[in-house]
Amino acid sequence: MKKRMITALLVLALTAMNISGCGGSAKSDAPAGKGELNLFVWTEYLPDSVVSKFQEETGIKVNVSTYSSNEDMLAKVKSEAAGAYDVLQPSDYMVAQLIAQGMLAELDFDKLPNFSHIGDSYKDPSYDPGNKFSVPYMGGAGAIAVNTDKVDIDITSYADLFDPALEGDVVILDDFRAVIGMTSKSLGYDLSETDPAKLEEVAGKLMELKKNVALYDSDSPKSALISGDCSAGMIWSAEIAMAMEEVPSIKVVYPDEGAYLFFDNWVVTKDAPNYDNAITWINFIMDPENMAMVLEEFPYLCANTDAIAIMGDDYSNNPAKNPPADAIAKGSYVENLDSETLDIYNEMWTKLKE
Repeated sequence: MKKRMITALLVLALTAMNISGCGGSAKSDAPAGKGELNLFVWTEYLPDSVVSKFQEETGIKVNVSTYSSNEDMLAKVKSEAAGAYDVLQPSDYMVAQLIAQGMLAELDFDKLPNFSHIGDSYKDPSYDPGNKFSVPYMGGAGAIAVNTDKVDIDITSYADLFDPALEGDVVILDDFRAVIGMTSKSLGYDLSETDPAKLEEVAGKLMELKKNVALYDSDSPKSALISGDCSAGMIWSAEIAMAMEEVPSIKVVYPDEGAYLFFDNWVVTKDAPNYDNAITWINFIMDPENMAMVLEEFPYLCANTDAIAIMGDDYSNNPAKNPPADAIAKGSYVENLDSETLDIYNEMWTKLKE
C-alpha cells in the first residue's frame, strides 16, 4: 500500500514539474487564461468594469498601474526591473521612441482577429508602419473648455487663453508637450517647433500664461471646471465632454490655430513575462462590445468603427466626444525632438512651474 502511494506521489510530482517547467520565455507556450497581466496605463482611461470582465472571462489576474504623462511612463519603465510591465499605453510619438529604443515586442496578429474592427484610417500609422508593434486605442485633442456663464470674452483660439481677463481662472494639462505646443501654435509656429529664435519667443509668451493658470492637471482636469474653480482650460476633449454633462454651460472649442492631437496605443514590452496574456488582453479590448464599455465611461475619439456604431448618435454627434473631421484635419500631432531642443523645452517648463 505504501509503495502504491509513493509511486502515485512521484507521478504527481513529475507531472507538476512538466507543467511548471515550460515557462521562462516572453512568448510562453502556456495557454492564455492563466497567470497574471501587468498593465501600465493612463489615469482615468480604462474602466474597472472592463478589467473585471476580462478577469472573469479569462481567469487572468490583472494588475493595473497608472501614469499622467508619456515621459513619466518612459522613466518608470526604464527604472523598473525588466519585465515589470507587460502592456503599456503610449501616445503616438512615444510609440516611435519605444520602438527606436528597442523596448517593444512585435505583435502576433494571428492571435488578434479583432484588429479587423479598427478603421482603416487608423492603421499603418507613420509612428509604427504596418502596426508591427502597436494597435490604436483612443485619442482626441487638447481642446479648449469654456464656461459660457462665467467667461465674458469670446474664446476661439489658444491665443485667447492668454487674455488678462482670465487671470487665475484657467486649468491646463500638466503636460509640457501639450502646453508648450499650444503656446507655439498661438504665435503661429509649429506644434513641435525647433527653431531656437522662435523658441525664445515661445518661452516669453509662455510666461504670460503663468498668471492665468490656476491648476496644472492631466488626471482629472474636468473637476476644476465642474466645481467652478476654473472657468476655462486647455484639456483633453473627452474631459470636456464629461464636464459638459455635469455643467451644460461648459462648451468645447477647437482652436483656430489647429488643435494639439494625440492618439494612444496598446503595446507589449520586449521583456513581457506574460506575452500571451498581453495579446489576449489587446484582442479583448478590440472587441466592439468591450470597447463600447470603455467609451461609455471615457468618451474619447475611438479607432474602433464597430464600437462607434454601437454607441449611436449620442457619441457620434457630440463634438467633444467625437471631434469633427475638420478639427482633426486642421490639427497636428507632436513629433519627437532632438536632445538639444528637448533641453530647451524642459527648461521652459521648469520656469513656468516655478
